Amino acid sequence: MRQAGPPGSGQQTDINKEKETKPRPPEYTIKRYFKSLAHKDSVNLSRLWFGSMILPGTAQIYNRDYWKLPVLYGGMGAFIYGGIHNNSRFQESGDNNFRVKRNLFYAAAALTYWGGILDGAVSFKYNKDVLPARASVYSAMLPGLGQAYNGDYWKIPIIYGGLITAGYFVSSNNQQYKYYKDLHNQATTPGSGYSGTASAETLKYYRDSYRRMRDYSILAGVVVYALNIIDANVFAHLKDFDISDDLSATFSPALIEPIDKRYINNMTPALGVSINFTF
Repeated sequence: MRQAGPPGSGQQTDINKEKETKPRPPEYTIKRYFKSLAHKDSVNLSRLWFGSMILPGTAQIYNRDYWKLPVLYGGMGAFIYGGIHNNSRFQESGDNNFRVKRNLFYAAAALTYWGGILDGAVSFKYNKDVLPARASVYSAMLPGLGQAYNGDYWKIPIIYGGLITAGYFVSSNNQQYKYYKDLHNQATTPGSGYSGTASAETLKYYRDSYRRMRDYSILAGVVVYALNIIDANVFAHLKDFDISDDLSATFSPALIEPIDKRYINNMTPALGVSINFTF
């Protein structure tokens, strides 16, 4: 037997159960984060991801993948040392080969750092097959990876098409901006030897126009990147959404009580029927 309110009141409770107030969970603090690393508390993937960005390796500690810590820190330390060493050789000799090696070592250190953060998200254990936070982290770390996680592979070319298009216009407009900026500087600098036919005002107009279009192109790339994360999160949530054609209804007896007993004369609840629709 269930107890229900008048139609439209949205009240439906089990008369055999009392209302229970759930305690509000405490705010998550840095202290709780370190307690989580000691496996005395839990942490969600979003907090663990941000924490591992600040303190690399904390995700591996929480996931109990301790053997990955020397690999992570050893790789980062070795690559950073190689970059510093080749940078000092480049400063001494001026040889561009050392500069190239320096950049490669620094890029490898950054890639190791990035891989450690991504590994923490991959190894995070959760009781569901699809975790929306994991899809968001994947797409934030590598655009399109969250879509691959959700099984929406057809979206990956669209995402990279948008990013590549935005990057092309950023590069093209930036080149034109620099070109007209240099011409404008020549036209407004006495004794620069400027021999062009365009006036300084015209050059300023083109300079500002291409700078504005470059900024718009950067904004378009940011929008595509943000939409890539939002799409991964939303469609990961929809993986648990029931979109079947099942439409059913259940009927059960219920006691209907008034919304406010101050405005009635009869305090006895009425016997009725509770109908629940599933669609």
